[in-house]
Amino acid sequence: MRPLIAHIDTAALAHNLGVVRTAAPQAKAMAVIKANGYGHGLLRVAKALRAADGFAVLSLEDAAQLRAQGLTHPIILLEGFFSADELPDIARLRLRPVIHCVDQVDMLAKTRLDRSLDVLLKVDTGMHRLGVSCKRAPEVLQRLLGLSRVARVMLMTHFACADEPDIGVHAQLERFLAVQSAVGQSADRLSTTLANSAALLRYPQTHGDWVRPGIMLYGVSPFAGQSGESLGLLPVMSLESQIIGVQTVLRGEGLGYGFAFTAERDMRVGIVACGYADGYPRHAGTGTPVLVEQQLTRTLGRVSMDMLCVDLSTLPDAYIGSAVTLWGAGLPVEEVAAAAGTIAYELLTGIAPRVRIEEI
Repeated sequence: MRPLIAHIDTAALAHNLGVVRTAAPQAKAMAVIKANGYGHGLLRVAKALRAADGFAVLSLEDAAQLRAQGLTHPIILLEGFFSADELPDIARLRLRPVIHCVDQVDMLAKTRLDRSLDVLLKVDTGMHRLGVSCKRAPEVLQRLLGLSRVARVMLMTHFACADEPDIGVHAQLERFLAVQSAVGQSADRLSTTLANSAALLRYPQTHGDWVRPGIMLYGVSPFAGQSGESLGLLPVMSLESQIIGVQTVLRGEGLGYGFAFTAERDMRVGIVACGYADGYPRHAGTGTPVLVEQQLTRTLGRVSMDMLCVDLSTLPDAYIGSAVTLWGAGLPVEEVAAAAGTIAYELLTGIAPRVRIEEI
């Protein structure tokens, strides 16, 4: 059996939810588990995070899986619905769709449902991705509240730069509060959700009624240059493999496709069972950190489809079968992502189906 395994520490998920509770003690926690639980397994993550107050997913299919497993939590559909045909299932499954455009309001107004819905109204406060404009938000909200099939509405926005200290959330927060002021407080039917992981940790004034932790639940810092460990988080995924071959490369010889690396001296090189078809970034060049038998070394040359090369020059005791950590315990995924010129989100969500996953 191929030795590449993604170990998932479900206790770390529960721990990280505890960090959310400590950082935002007055708000409810809506755990974001889209993208197959950020690559960790949708149902596995949901089970480990049962103590959350609700979940946020992308698709109706994901929500249906959660309900089939007996979860009774509020479940948010982050992109809402795409056609009126989905609304009966949304009502049956007691889901909470995000309304981000007037077309969705029209669909909702024209569809007969057996029960009323709780919905979220997404306000575009400056990110200019999804959401109704701040100018139109009060009008759209009043229209939603006027529909017999709408029970409660949660006002929602998303921060573009909560992780960027030079920009932050202040301008967007100011626009959101202006909208909230303009619509008044229908306290029994209106609540708020603003904060993603970065805002949750850095800007307590954004906590509102519900926070939406995502990346921090998986043990990863939302801030560049800062590790999850420094925030009290524990890594959830450890991607581990083994050395499956050892080569001697002489000074001046090339290594791998395109000879992208040339040996500066005679070297021992380890071949690791992991490549870009497994989700390891192909663009990770020479020097990307990796652990062999818990000792730090580097990758060499280009990542292949099924294999990559590591420097064993300072590891004379490394051999075929030596344990390799690509990221995880002892090697933050943030460091690997930074070396590869990407973000940890991409690495975690990019794990291929052929990678074996085991809970620890």
